[in-house]
Amino acid sequence: MKIAVITGASSGMGREFAKAIDKAFDLDELWVIARRAERLESLKQECRTPVRALSWDLSAPENQHAYKALLEEEQPEIGLLVNAAGYGLFGAAEDLDVENQLGIVALNDTALSAICLYSLPYMKRGDAIVNLGSNSSWQPVPYMTVYAASKAYVLSFSRALGRELKPRGIHVLCVCPGWIKTEFFDRAKHDDTIRYFDRWYTASEKKKTVSILGFPVRMQVRLVKLLPVKLVMNTWCRQQGKD
Repeated sequence: MKIAVITGASSGMGREFAKAIDKAFDLDELWVIARRAERLESLKQECRTPVRALSWDLSAPENQHAYKALLEEEQPEIGLLVNAAGYGLFGAAEDLDVENQLGIVALNDTALSAICLYSLPYMKRGDAIVNLGSNSSWQPVPYMTVYAASKAYVLSFSRALGRELKPRGIHVLCVCPGWIKTEFFDRAKHDDTIRYFDRWYTASEKKKTVSILGFPVRMQVRLVKLLPVKLVMNTWCRQQGKD
């Protein structure tokens, strides 16, 4: 049985990834993972591929272990793994709830790492992993302190893991979009056109390790690499009226 696994599939980028993968690949099943069972169940009506809905909060270690146990039981080949689960919070770190901020790390980083590592024994040459980074992966972002740091981890983890897996022929792509209108913003305080996913697919086909979507975002990333970090943070703060 060959499958794709998509986390964060109940809404936003994760849901759109699931629908794009359903159209682009011939698979035996889509395993879609998120907290909201009813949202996952509705995907069954939108996809031609059989959907297995797994209503799990992946920030909880017991659900990461449940994923591992299901893989051991079913013994699938994971043709494509997409880690799109995640959230962020806007505001000064000292003002935001500490547990909610720690939850960002638990989901964006710990859960992503666990799902990747538990999946690797079930992947073969030609299979792929897509991890959702962010434009914030490239720089410290005041007033999104924990979120930006969590996405920097995703970028670094994806690049290093991809290099390790190169001899096995398993490709790892970190997708780093700018702001896209999705339910992310409902929780933090992207639905783009299908062109977004065409670009992701093209990046994967070309075996890129990082996909930075959109010319303005690519230019911003280049500037961030060249400019002093302090200047970058000060510019961001001025843009947000936080001087």
